[in-house]
Amino acid sequence: MSVDFSEYITCLDENDHGHLEALESSYHEAQRVMSPRGLQNYLEGMRAFCTLGRGHDLVLTYVQEMPGVAKEVGEDVIPDIVEAMMKLASHTSGSVITLIVANLPLAASRLGDAEVMRGFIKLLHQMTGKAPRGLRPMMENLDELLSKLTLGGLRRWVMWGAQAHQRDLDGQLAYFGLQTESSRSILQSERRGTLFIDNQRKLNFYLRALWARAFFMRPTAGDFESRQGIRPYIEDFQIHVPDAFDPFRGIDGMEVYRATAAHTAAHMVYTREPISAEQLSQAQMRMIELFEDARVEYLAYSEFPGLRKLWLQFFTSEPGENDEFGKPHETMDLMMRTTRAIMDRDYRDEIDVINQVADDFVTKLEEDPYNPRMSWMAGVDFYNKIVDIAKIPSVRILSEWPIPYRDDNRYFWEFSENVFETQGVDYLPGSQQTVRRYVNLMEFVNDLDSEMTHDNPDEILVLSTELFPYEDMGISYNQMEGVEPVSDPYHYNEWDYHVQLARPDWATVIERKQSRGDPEMMDEILTKHKPIASRVRHLIDAMQPQGIVRRRGYEEGEELDLNAAVRAMIDIRRGVMPDPRINIRITRHLRDLSIVLLLDLSESTNEKIGDIAEGEAGYEDQDSILDLTRESAGLLSWAIDSIGDNFAVHGFASDGRHDVQYYRFKDFEQSYDDEAKSRMAGMKGGLSTRMGAALRHAGWHLTQQNAQKRLVLLVTDGEPADIDERDPQYLRHDAKKAVEDLSMQGVYTYCLTLDPNADRYVARIFGENGYSIVDNVERLPERLPSVFAALTG
Repeated sequence: MSVDFSEYITCLDENDHGHLEALESSYHEAQRVMSPRGLQNYLEGMRAFCTLGRGHDLVLTYVQEMPGVAKEVGEDVIPDIVEAMMKLASHTSGSVITLIVANLPLAASRLGDAEVMRGFIKLLHQMTGKAPRGLRPMMENLDELLSKLTLGGLRRWVMWGAQAHQRDLDGQLAYFGLQTESSRSILQSERRGTLFIDNQRKLNFYLRALWARAFFMRPTAGDFESRQGIRPYIEDFQIHVPDAFDPFRGIDGMEVYRATAAHTAAHMVYTREPISAEQLSQAQMRMIELFEDARVEYLAYSEFPGLRKLWLQFFTSEPGENDEFGKPHETMDLMMRTTRAIMDRDYRDEIDVINQVADDFVTKLEEDPYNPRMSWMAGVDFYNKIVDIAKIPSVRILSEWPIPYRDDNRYFWEFSENVFETQGVDYLPGSQQTVRRYVNLMEFVNDLDSEMTHDNPDEILVLSTELFPYEDMGISYNQMEGVEPVSDPYHYNEWDYHVQLARPDWATVIERKQSRGDPEMMDEILTKHKPIASRVRHLIDAMQPQGIVRRRGYEEGEELDLNAAVRAMIDIRRGVMPDPRINIRITRHLRDLSIVLLLDLSESTNEKIGDIAEGEAGYEDQDSILDLTRESAGLLSWAIDSIGDNFAVHGFASDGRHDVQYYRFKDFEQSYDDEAKSRMAGMKGGLSTRMGAALRHAGWHLTQQNAQKRLVLLVTDGEPADIDERDPQYLRHDAKKAVEDLSMQGVYTYCLTLDPNADRYVARIFGENGYSIVDNVERLPERLPSVFAALTG
């Protein structure tokens, strides 16, 4: 099949037969590994690289190398690669991008999975911001790096070098070129024992030899922050295993992989019915998982006796002095000894309860190993017995199973529909559920037994049209007496840093509306802060679109900078390395911006600012944090509205993960009029601060806007916290993950915090350059417009 490439490669010479032959050859190769949709993405990528204007080599390299990438990790990653290279084009030269594209097939073959490949591309983007001079030498040594490091190890190696040589350009070249002792030392320290990609074919043959069927195995990269990766798991009938295993108590990494592969495959072979998780606590679920793991392993080593020896060694090996898992919790130790007693019939524990439980379970296994209720009953019974002899630890400790080959058991659990599958009010706890019943007019009149409104009704009657009174006033009953509507719930994942996994649909955001206030209050803010408003007016004048802008100091550009070129020639004559940045780049400066001003409206914003103590005269006349937040939002809204940027003003508070309340005071398509001002004047503070879910929802609103730049400007007075989460690190890590996810979607997040102690956590969430601390809360109305001007000017 011949294709007319002229539409996609306008930058190449149509009469160059060498180019056409390369295109035809590469396209025929792509046809063998890509679907029609993948081929179209492949062709669109040619068009994108042509419009980039970085030379013929980049286009031809992309054409020749992408079929190899698709063969290794699939065609779905091609649009992500094209988008990432387009972003890199503003940070580095065309020759470096060409080198990166040329190395992508190597990276794909070593990483072996599309998601891991996307993580590698993300790492390259981070590196351009921290150590751009290191990209070229790293690409030249990529084969050696990926043959020794996982993606997590590579990321830690890169970040160490970027921080150590942040301002040393020659040091970056030497470090990322593996020419320094520190570079080799860090590389050696980050090496993992056994890489999955080196043994994938062996493991596939191993499983096929056991069960005479194919199992699909994929690597995961979850060890970005620590050397310990995420636990194995089964999803969509695919086995996901860590991309590397270190030796475990004298057991080499290949043995760990064999045990992992055989155990997960046993679940897929011998699990015939799911186990219901209804009315079970997390601790009870962990106990049931212990016996279900023992059941499938019993069936496996009954068929293949050698598997018993493979798995048993993990429970009989003694921990060393430097064991990364450490000494297990007392309850975890009892669970491991119970597993050993089931697997090894010659082992007798010093606690009779363990021996009794193991004997009873083995007897039931011998009678009917496929009984679907066996593991459920044994786990609940064991839980009831173990509470008498040991203290049940937290769910996080129970989830950190110290045996590396065991998976997380998500494969066999069946959860009730109202928790995970149904999207709507059923997801909410029963105390917050509201039933909407659609009725006709007569049913509405007959069932209406109260003239009083209620903030949380159990049932809402819905008519197909508005109901108006007999008097022709043009105002419906709903407008006169109805309560503010509540949106359908929005469900968002939440990051669990302990297990390095996102909890699916864990947090529920519900859009609500607060009561209105007097819109004149917002106009009075300009009078109250007249000096600040005057300075903001000067900022506005300076931020208007400037038209054509000429920027010097680029390696590639539209015009030659004569002064820089003369300096470069002088350096060449002197025998000194010249500065290659001798071009001028011409850009058209337009303000294509959408912004969400996101306000933290938790209970702490009601605190008064001043020296008068509560109960003394004049205490109530003092401004609160909420008052200053409202005033700063009013000043900024007036400023942005004067500029003409697209903006929205939203707020949030939370009452547990099921009820993250999100308030929209002004929307993008809404003008800053009396309606928006009355909403902002009526804002109130209360409840807690589940920051991650609110950031994700604000980011979702921004992604619906067609803008070149998108910004979430968060104003908060404290760290993330909520009533149902006691671990202070949990919500911090989730907020950090939310910021990273939004950044991947092209949404920049900036935090203006009023917490004087924010230094210990805010940088980890938003990055070193992603926040400002307002030491004096009373200066917030002045600081917020200034921060906006600095970010968008």
